[in-house]
Amino acid sequence: MVAVIYSDDYLQHQVPYGHPERPARLTAIVQALQTVPWRASIRWLSPNAHRPVEQYLGWVHTPTYLERLSAICAQGGGYLDGDTPVSAKSDRVARLALCGWLDGVDWVLDRGETVLVCARPPGHHALPDNGMGFCIFGNAAMSALYALKVKHLTRVAILDWDVHHGNGTQAMVETHPNIAFCSLHQAHFYPGTGYPEERGRYNNVLNIPIPAHQDFRVYADLLNTQVLPFLRHFAPQLLIISAGYDALASDPLAQMNLQPQDYGEMTRILQSLNCPLLFGLEGGYHLDALAAAVVATLAACRFPVPN
Repeated sequence: MVAVIYSDDYLQHQVPYGHPERPARLTAIVQALQTVPWRASIRWLSPNAHRPVEQYLGWVHTPTYLERLSAICAQGGGYLDGDTPVSAKSDRVARLALCGWLDGVDWVLDRGETVLVCARPPGHHALPDNGMGFCIFGNAAMSALYALKVKHLTRVAILDWDVHHGNGTQAMVETHPNIAFCSLHQAHFYPGTGYPEERGRYNNVLNIPIPAHQDFRVYADLLNTQVLPFLRHFAPQLLIISAGYDALASDPLAQMNLQPQDYGEMTRILQSLNCPLLFGLEGGYHLDALAAAVVATLAACRFPVPN
């Protein structure tokens, strides 16, 4: 079995017409997963809306930012930055997204099943003091800290394969000795961070900028020669994957050449680490390709390559 955490409430984070990070992203994924031949092997879970998320938000976000977000939403919506709109319900929905990510940590560690958190808004660009790049809360960073503080793990890794560098996640974890962060991202691209020289306070950061227009052969080589050695040396007890699907060749916001099935192959490469995997949705804006890539990811978890 694989588990998918989802709620229709995630569709209530409304964005202006034409904005890429739209509710249809989730409905496309859900519809695709509901029609796969192995759909009986998917366990659908709802996020626990009763979690006391305020304490977790305080681990990475400033009170001033949380108050500003609440005020903007209370007024009916607005913008956190030029790319990041919020609507009246966005504050609540972003908190519910965080609940889903934390539920995913619990389920992976307690039940031993791989989980996809099919939630929005995404989070890997969110900074401690502001939202950014469609993102509101640092879900991956808070999930890693939750695994350490609440689930009592001692080593958690985050791999961000979104085409954009996870600058917010890095800012939140690069000074933490028990969290490793690795990002594969398009070079010289938004948000302008993620250089190889950024290594973290404890040599716990690995940034791998990739020139535009590269295909799976390049990604597979980098995973095998750089990512796996970095992660094996760290020996994580949990691998959180910031699963953005905007490195697809059909994605309108980037210039990479991955195909949907490539995400299944990347997942199989990561399975060689033999540690629990939690996938949380980040980017990906071509609806059909996004859905197909998520299906490929979970198919690889459902039918892993034997050792």
